[in-house]
Amino acid sequence: MCGIVGWLDWEKDISNYGRVIDEMVDTLAPRGPDSRGKWLTPNVCFGHSRLAVVDIEGGKQPMTRSKFGWDYTITYNGELYNTEEIRRDLLYKGYAFQGHSDTEVLLLSYIEWGKDCVQKLNGIFSFGVWDSRKETLFLARDRMGVKPLFYNHKQDSIIFASELKALLAHPDIPAEIDNEGLAEIFMIAPARTPGHGVFKNIEELKPGHCLAIGRDGMNIWQYWRLEEKEHEDDFATTVEKVRFLVTDSITRQLVSDVPLGTLLSGGLDSSVITAIAANTLKEKNQALATFSVDFVGNNKYFRPNEFQPDPDAPWVEKMSKEFGTKHHYITLDTPELITALQDAVLARDLPGMADIDSSLLLFSRRIKEHVTVGLSGECADEIFGGYPWFHREDLMKADTFPWSVNLDRRLQVLSPELAVRISPLEYVRNRYQEALLELPFSPESIDNQHEVFKRISYLTLTRFMPTLLDRKDRMTMATGLEVRVPFCDHRIVEYVWNIPWEMKNYRDREKGLLRFALDGILPQDVLWRKKSPYPKTHNPQFLQSVNQELTNILNDSSTQLPNLINKKTILDLMKNSADISNNKPWFGQLMDTPRLFAFLIQLDYWLREYKVRFDY
Repeated sequence: MCGIVGWLDWEKDISNYGRVIDEMVDTLAPRGPDSRGKWLTPNVCFGHSRLAVVDIEGGKQPMTRSKFGWDYTITYNGELYNTEEIRRDLLYKGYAFQGHSDTEVLLLSYIEWGKDCVQKLNGIFSFGVWDSRKETLFLARDRMGVKPLFYNHKQDSIIFASELKALLAHPDIPAEIDNEGLAEIFMIAPARTPGHGVFKNIEELKPGHCLAIGRDGMNIWQYWRLEEKEHEDDFATTVEKVRFLVTDSITRQLVSDVPLGTLLSGGLDSSVITAIAANTLKEKNQALATFSVDFVGNNKYFRPNEFQPDPDAPWVEKMSKEFGTKHHYITLDTPELITALQDAVLARDLPGMADIDSSLLLFSRRIKEHVTVGLSGECADEIFGGYPWFHREDLMKADTFPWSVNLDRRLQVLSPELAVRISPLEYVRNRYQEALLELPFSPESIDNQHEVFKRISYLTLTRFMPTLLDRKDRMTMATGLEVRVPFCDHRIVEYVWNIPWEMKNYRDREKGLLRFALDGILPQDVLWRKKSPYPKTHNPQFLQSVNQELTNILNDSSTQLPNLINKKTILDLMKNSADISNNKPWFGQLMDTPRLFAFLIQLDYWLREYKVRFDY
């Protein structure tokens, strides 16, 4: 995994702008601490920061290869999981390799198949290729959007990078935010509308999309989308295929030339990854490293609730003993969670999931002390129907994003002036309708129940899942840790998408089909353990700390927050924050009232640190 930057300009010689490329790459150094490189020509420049995982010596970038006298240069962030299959195809076609990196395989794939190379890739990636024969810059992003790619496009130039901070390091791209950006921050965040970079004039290449730009202009197209097909397999065949796809995806993602481990919570998703990884390494007489996170005081203050029915620790211990892993228990304390709220903003370049972000950042730092690659269970809930909005009728029928139904809480936060400026309810409604228009089926052609589940599934895959993928990428890569997400294999997503809900919801249990498909791999009690989300602190010190920190900010005359929020409402919320009846999630399952205060703390820091200017 790495960080990439690039700059194409048709009007001026940018080969002397190496310092700008260096400054952009500097911001991505945490993503790629092992080496860096740049490639400069009059019209196109690339930069790269590398986290070396495969072919430590032979995979350095930017990388150039030639065919028939034409040069092709790549800057690439990602990992291919079918490298050897593609390599065999290319060898058959007469290509020779100088190393064994997936970077070289990807570059030669482009040389052979051009823009269609993306159809052959199984992996997570964002990359840019300069094609000297066509005088074209080609950009592409993986199907699920695991790896990020942002860009700024003007008439005669395009500048792209893995992260927003790298674009903002370019002297021609100011940190400005307009009304649309403010609406994203206050009404959609910590999610983001696909394609939007929040900052003015910064866009995101959407998942499953390509971009090509030459002297005659720019073209963007979608190379992959979910397709509506009739599911013809019976239940037994479906179970068999799901088991194969999940097992194959996990096994493929164990390839690494550096130490590897798994993130283990004791839940279904992380446990199956751990079980398969541990058994695979055991065949090589190796013990798998596993890692879990908990919080000081949780053993005292944890109380079961609808979203978190039991603590993780006993399940982690059971799994570690069962599969003989070398386990590392990592415990975080409240003061460091609060301090790391700022670091999490720097990692994400935006206010985000508060301590849900900062805890993962701290967790990743500790994991990095032992391994460079980790596997994690994200996205199984999105794909197999694990979230409450797949099972609660009120959420399923909500005429908005079902993880963000409490819009009243968001509206209360807005200052009256900001509410007028951004038309908050209209903004959310428009974004929701845009999502519905993308649905790959005609609602009139199917029964209502099927439509509801497909709608919820599509919204979750395309609007909620990217939030978690953003979080996973930014918080882990900020520490130089590569974390892979096997459930995001597009083959799993394509197949499971069309499985009827009655099969997915086997035994009327969340992810029932996945559980049944994994029978025999996990202990029965782990297999059927009730879903529990990413752990968070239950220590009352967290609420006390964010209350105090936010009070200090609101009393600071230099803050811009009072221009954006309803200060009186926030103070009232803080005064009554200990009332559990007021503490309902305003986003997802974990973002409750204390996380709202932490989000505002992050927002204040973001405005200051990024010197954000408003363009109304």
